[in-house]
Amino acid sequence: MTEGSATDPIERSLFEAPTPGEQERMVEAVLFASAEPVTLAELVARLPQGCDPAEALVTLRRRFEGRGVQLVKVGDAYAFRTAPDLGHLMRKETTEHRKLSRAAIETLAIVAYHQPVTRAEIEEIRGVAVSRGTVDQLMELDWIRFGRRRMTPGRPVTFVVTDHFLDHFGLETTRDLPGLKELRAAGLLDNRPLPGGFLPPDDDEAPTGQSELFED
Repeated sequence: MTEGSATDPIERSLFEAPTPGEQERMVEAVLFASAEPVTLAELVARLPQGCDPAEALVTLRRRFEGRGVQLVKVGDAYAFRTAPDLGHLMRKETTEHRKLSRAAIETLAIVAYHQPVTRAEIEEIRGVAVSRGTVDQLMELDWIRFGRRRMTPGRPVTFVVTDHFLDHFGLETTRDLPGLKELRAAGLLDNRPLPGGFLPPDDDEAPTGQSELFED
């Protein structure tokens, strides 16, 4: 066997994918060090050729079940987060609380349950105009962002919630939003009529977006 030949075990090892256990360690390290959730595409780009980060994520998610830290999916990305039942241990007395106005809460709820939604549709549901300050506050918090434009006259821009919104409220997708019964059971809604016909779905009915044509 000649040195550097295609059958040389040393050379061959340079192109072999790491073992599954080593791939799990790599994915765990990337997620632990990242300040933001990491997508599967980003993991594929970072790991050596031949790695299967999707399989590593499945194994890691199972391995951390029931632990103080859990692997969760946030939109299309993944991150380590404190177990929900231990969140009270992470509170800091120096936390700054920013109270949202009623207008901001209603606007955020409408976007979450009816996305993608235009400003005109938000105003129609609420029955009042949406101020620029309300939208700016929600965008500053990175809870809503601009969506695609509607292919309708004027091509109005739409609003959708962000992955940061999902992460903040411990949701994987908007399909995990609480239904009407759950909101009222938690004391977040009373029995008064909601503004402008805005109605979260019942607990067994998932939120749906509007089926419109959009501009890419």
